[in-house]
Amino acid sequence: MTTRELKRKKIDLHTDGRLSIVFLGCGAAFAKTLNQNNILIIKGDDHVLVDCGTKTPRVLFDHGVPISAVETFLITHSHADHVGGLEEAMLTARYVARKKPTVVITPEYEQVLWTESLRGGAEHNERSNGKELRFRDFWNVVRPRKVRGLPRDTRTATIGSIDVKIFRTRHYPQQATSWTDSQISYGLIIDDRILFTGDTQFDGDLVPGFGAKFDLETIFHDVQFFTGGIHASLDEVASLPAAERKRTYLMHYPDSYKDHVSAVDDLGFRGFARELVYYDFA
Repeated sequence: MTTRELKRKKIDLHTDGRLSIVFLGCGAAFAKTLNQNNILIIKGDDHVLVDCGTKTPRVLFDHGVPISAVETFLITHSHADHVGGLEEAMLTARYVARKKPTVVITPEYEQVLWTESLRGGAEHNERSNGKELRFRDFWNVVRPRKVRGLPRDTRTATIGSIDVKIFRTRHYPQQATSWTDSQISYGLIIDDRILFTGDTQFDGDLVPGFGAKFDLETIFHDVQFFTGGIHASLDEVASLPAAERKRTYLMHYPDSYKDHVSAVDDLGFRGFARELVYYDFA
């Protein structure tokens, strides 16, 4: 894996065939100096935007990509730093670009996303065949398929040359004891080689469980700098074996992350993920 800076500060939605991940932001929900922890997965002519927070359409615009140019979306959960820009994306697609984008989404999460986040700003804008608008008036839907034999509920989908597996995480509420009693929240395995935890409390079974099933080259793990709440603390993530820490970048961090660079290095992590940098996988 290598890294490279954006050329001319513009994001290119194409690669030479290699798999690339671009963090549009690495920040926690309330960060002010950082953009939100949303990523672009790009491989050849295919791409997926994972999460679309309130700041994301502006970040894309500032780097040469109108939100209407994004063809495929995957949303991990319904907090605003991950879903707050999605209404703009789908309304722009319908009324400006006049084309439907694609969303990779389970039936369970489609219901939650539409009724609890998107419906109010979209349903009443017009009537189609005498009926108010529905989710599929805005989106082409790809249903990920269940995968057997993995440690937790996992689905898989193929977007062109990109393989994504989405798995449940233990994110919220704080009182959840496992992914099974959490609200819907997903992490990803990308091309069977990269684990992206998404937002999660520390879950001691997550990384080892998938590490036993896949040859993981790189791990991107949620982090915060205190223990408690609905994210994994640095102290908790530091309990991972040294071999796993060596493959792990930390993400979704607060503005104060620079105060912790030395500690992160001393603990043997690869460091903090950086926004607007390509992570390239040959």
